[in-house]
Amino acid sequence: MPQSVPSLPRRVARMLRTSLFAQVACALVLGILVGKLWPDVATDLQPLGDGFTRLIKTIISPLVFCVVVVGIAKAGDLKAFGRIGLKALIWFEVASTLALLIGLLAANIVQPGSGMNVDPATLDTSAVDAKTGGGSLPSTTEFVVNALPTSFIGAFAENSLLQVLILACLVGAALLHLGHTKVPQVLPAIEQAQEIIFAIVGFVMRLAPIAVFGAMAVLIGQYGLGVIETYAKLIILCYAAAALFIALLAVALKAVTGLSLWKFLRYIREEMLLALGTASTESVMPRVMQKLRKAGARDDAVGLVLPTGYSFNLDGASLYLSIGTLFISQAVGVDLSLGQQITVVLVLMLTSKGMAGIPGSAFLALSATASSLGAIPAGAVALLLGVDRIMDSMRVVTNLLGNCVAVFAVSRWEGALDIERAKKVLNGERTSGQEEDEESLGLGVPDASDASDEAKEAPVRPGAHAAAGTAPSSQGLPDSAVPAQSAAKESAPEAH
Repeated sequence: MPQSVPSLPRRVARMLRTSLFAQVACALVLGILVGKLWPDVATDLQPLGDGFTRLIKTIISPLVFCVVVVGIAKAGDLKAFGRIGLKALIWFEVASTLALLIGLLAANIVQPGSGMNVDPATLDTSAVDAKTGGGSLPSTTEFVVNALPTSFIGAFAENSLLQVLILACLVGAALLHLGHTKVPQVLPAIEQAQEIIFAIVGFVMRLAPIAVFGAMAVLIGQYGLGVIETYAKLIILCYAAAALFIALLAVALKAVTGLSLWKFLRYIREEMLLALGTASTESVMPRVMQKLRKAGARDDAVGLVLPTGYSFNLDGASLYLSIGTLFISQAVGVDLSLGQQITVVLVLMLTSKGMAGIPGSAFLALSATASSLGAIPAGAVALLLGVDRIMDSMRVVTNLLGNCVAVFAVSRWEGALDIERAKKVLNGERTSGQEEDEESLGLGVPDASDASDEAKEAPVRPGAHAAAGTAPSSQGLPDSAVPAQSAAKESAPEAH
């Protein structure tokens, strides 16, 4: 007799209870609907997304510290850690420069701003000042100096990832120097703290659908869907250029490691959807770190490459900055020569570094680039105010995938990647310790109600009770009780 299929409502309910991807997807759709139908109400939902992001940011610094320290101490080779850092920087520079060149090439071919004939004098530059908070990007010297911590606690209090990384490297190096005999309790304590932090991540991630709902409602409520029609050419160009860059990332990943980027994308689909909904890669950083470790990348490589990439490898931002610069120049009727476009690349190679965490950093970088050229009015960056938030999705996806590919590539380059484990995980095969990994990730576990639903839906085959040696009345017993009852019946004749 064929097995009956659970009813559609029960399957949907079970999926919503156990799948974070389904929960976030539903929240995304609901947020768009609320933003479209009740824009005034939607703007009041900003605290939902902001609160979630604040909770995630609270645990990023201690998590990075623990992962890096444990990674260095377990690797047992500080020179290897230095090589990983150097190789990561090389990869970052090549990838971000390629993104800049792809953006310039795409903008020259498509000419997204041609024909707009905008008079810069008519633009309201005060909105740009409000967006950036009147700040500015740090110079190279300031960037280097600011990366050095002034106090141990201050680095964590200010949530400065580069300062935390430096502190973690120093602590890891000290543990290697002293050896486990002199400080035998320090490393186990840090490992235990790391497990506690991952458990907190699992708790916080249960709020992800609420955060996505609030963030999407605010986006649609503030900007509406009409802005897409106004900037359609620019939006399509940016997303097409990002798709081309991601395709090149897939080729590079396959060539270097033999892994499939599309399988990896399926592997982190929950994190990707959450990053899209909240327009923040920081919101998924803890879970992505855990998943990369689970997929065979060594702790020290994950702990160093991924957080560093958040400051040095903003591929999506690089694409947007190069396209945005040419869009502005075309919109105001300024034709940039080849030499000026080369200058754009060189300036953006510097200004795009260290943008993470700075309010309105994209506008600051664009303003700095326009000022360095002297041909584009700095106030012309106001043209991108209406479309900037829509570009967040492109930047988030490209930045996140670019940094994850960097982790795999650098790990493979340094011999810190378990290829066989990575292939098994990306193919969806079970690996040793996977249950513990899923629990620490906060992945959905079927509720007891799911088991009862399955029991109600599952048919009873004729003669099944007799074959199993159990009475029909044992159907409602727990699984563990059924074999015990069967064993008692089978052993009864021997007792006599």
